[in-house]
Amino acid sequence: MRYTACIEWLFAKEAPDIADRIRLAARTGLAGVEFWQWRNKPIEAIKVALDETGLPLAAFVSEPMAPLTDAARHGEYLDGLRQSLDVARRLGAPVLIAQAGPDIPGRDPAEQRAALVEGLSRCADVLKGSGVVLALEPLNTLIDHPGYFLPSTTEGLDIIDEVGRPEIRLLYDLYHSAVMGEDIAKVLSNRLDRVVHCHLADLPGRHEPGSGSFDWRACVAWLEANGYDGFIGLEYQPTGDTAASLKAVLEA
Repeated sequence: MRYTACIEWLFAKEAPDIADRIRLAARTGLAGVEFWQWRNKPIEAIKVALDETGLPLAAFVSEPMAPLTDAARHGEYLDGLRQSLDVARRLGAPVLIAQAGPDIPGRDPAEQRAALVEGLSRCADVLKGSGVVLALEPLNTLIDHPGYFLPSTTEGLDIIDEVGRPEIRLLYDLYHSAVMGEDIAKVLSNRLDRVVHCHLADLPGRHEPGSGSFDWRACVAWLEANGYDGFIGLEYQPTGDTAASLKAVLEA
């Protein structure tokens, strides 16, 4: 399995400079890096560090994160997606990450879902032929993202299937899924091919795998046994030294 470092958290204590975090990640034997927003990042310095280390950039978030649940904001999202696509091409990232947006108070959930499907379909038109895909990410609403529209992996996959475009895929976050009490085999069975990227952290606490009670090894083994060949992004807050935590994870 190929692991990447989410350098928003990993190496943040050791290196204030985001480009230096890429260099530290390369020394640990990781297969790549990823981050969240790009507008607050030194893109040229990141490109230099990626070229220098040879590490791929696995994914980053498409900005701005205008809610796809609100059809009135789609134009804003699509403009940002075009700009994010330019950055993805420049940095060689094959995946952009999409947030569904909030559950809008007082608005019919069916209307919001229809807006999300429509917005993703329009995103697919922007991405067609680019080689870059947009990965919709379900997030837990019990701890980290109360009020988020899409906490269910199953519903996320249903939306992917409804859109029915190869440019739109799912980001499966093992941590968020476990917080929501989902069983990986039940939610991904026969639909793992819709998953283009994964994230991993332990729980409780969202720290390094092995720090909590989550049976993450069994979940990773299930992904591997069922043919998942993408990256798993280590998106956790280290309890101590980042390199030491990564060594333990990779050895496990």
